[in-house]
Amino acid sequence: MVERVEGTLPAEPASTFWPVLRRLLAMPLSDPFAFAGLAIYLLFVLVALFADQLAPTDPMEILFTKAGKVAANASPGAEFWLGTTNLGRDIYSQLVHGTQSALAVGLSAAVIVAAVGTVVGLVSGYFGGAVDAVLMRIADMALSLPFLPFVIVLTGFLGASTSNIVLAVALLLWPNSARVIRSQVLTLRERAYVEAARVTGASASRILFVHIAPNILPLSFVYAAIAIGWAIITEASVSFLGFGDPDNVSWGMMLQDAFASQALSRGQYAWFVPPGLCIILVVVAGFFISRGYEEVFMPRLRGR
Repeated sequence: MVERVEGTLPAEPASTFWPVLRRLLAMPLSDPFAFAGLAIYLLFVLVALFADQLAPTDPMEILFTKAGKVAANASPGAEFWLGTTNLGRDIYSQLVHGTQSALAVGLSAAVIVAAVGTVVGLVSGYFGGAVDAVLMRIADMALSLPFLPFVIVLTGFLGASTSNIVLAVALLLWPNSARVIRSQVLTLRERAYVEAARVTGASASRILFVHIAPNILPLSFVYAAIAIGWAIITEASVSFLGFGDPDNVSWGMMLQDAFASQALSRGQYAWFVPPGLCIILVVVAGFFISRGYEEVFMPRLRGR
């Protein structure tokens, strides 16, 4: 699972929301890790947006040679940049369209994980008592479940679809961000500016989302970046095992087809190496962004 991040957020009043946000947006320009991760994500986003223009054919279309035969197992060349599958489908087109599936899964899971983890962490840390105990026991139950088997079982019951994979990933990843955010809220709720807000009659929701939430925004952002990589690699794993959406082209589906067709024994490296590299790049990009943003919520790391 995701490694727990330790650190202490600077306790600042609510008026620092925009400075914190500006710091988050400006960090990629000053940190090489965050810049590299953001550049990789931007590249894949552009490919996903212009997939129809970049891919010469439909990824599931069976292609034929000029002689009328199925263009199966064609070698990479000018006509087929990465060759074709054993069924005569263009590998390059599948790779390009697989970017759309990867980003849809990754970004959807990231938004849900960050939103649920942030809200649960805020509520649990601020109210404490029975609310805290119940929410943290639920988090413990989610953390105790085996990750990949749970995703496979859930998609088996609910059906093989991208939305069900996102749901399974979100159900298991939110506790990681919630527990860390809760630990920060436990200290922030005792700060003078929070006490002043209580004295002036501010409601609990206003204190949570206006006075405390801006200070844990960097943590939410980091865990969202980590969740993108986890969601994409989980979707690829589930698709590789044959539990993915059969109507959706993804990098995991490409690897599963290549494995089932014994592409390695035939030396068709262009079939399985490119999707594998894409998965690695996206996961590494999430790590780079989280590494770059460590200084935002761990100020003592600056200058080291």
